[in-house]
Amino acid sequence: MIANSAKGLLNRVHDSVVFGRRVKVLSRALAAAIPTRGTVLDLGCGDGQVAVGLMALRPDLSVQGVDVLLRPVTHIPVTLYDGASLPFADDSFDYVTIVDVLHHTDDPAAVLVEASRVARRGVVIKDHLREGLLAGPTLRLMDWVGNRGHDVRLPYNYLDRSQWAAAFDRAGLVRASCADTLGLYGAPLNWLFERKLHFVALLQPAERGSLSPPVG
Repeated sequence: MIANSAKGLLNRVHDSVVFGRRVKVLSRALAAAIPTRGTVLDLGCGDGQVAVGLMALRPDLSVQGVDVLLRPVTHIPVTLYDGASLPFADDSFDYVTIVDVLHHTDDPAAVLVEASRVARRGVVIKDHLREGLLAGPTLRLMDWVGNRGHDVRLPYNYLDRSQWAAAFDRAGLVRASCADTLGLYGAPLNWLFERKLHFVALLQPAERGSLSPPVG
């Protein structure tokens, strides 16, 4: 266990070096990935800061959140859910966004299935691709620094290209677009932590989506 003072220091360092830039970069990436106006469910929204950034860039979008944990302070309306079944009817939203959530779950494909069920037009995910030199240990280090101080569950469930393809197929989704150069880190951190380890992908129902490869 990490003492509270050590957790506080870890969180302050991460926030000052990474978090503010991350919110801005991810807000821009999501804004670019969502093709039309509409309603958005932010699955695993946390306190909703990324969602607020997204709506500032895309006032044609209305975002609400859902999470397994309700924070004391949130910047958007947030509904509590059990991590398995989203408490919404089929096709309740135009889009669902899932930002750095799937690798914290035991079964990312199951979460995608639920997201696809409630999304009419598409699902936008930001997550990791476990490929390349020391990709696994590098992702684990990033995850630990960013989340251990908040007691976030860390199963380190990173998928490779073929595993993502299988997860998308199980959810009945195909990739319509993908960006894998996001600019989350400035030099020199980007040389180690950026590479092609991160991606933002727009997924659409298979009957109307692209048949291009899932990631990369």
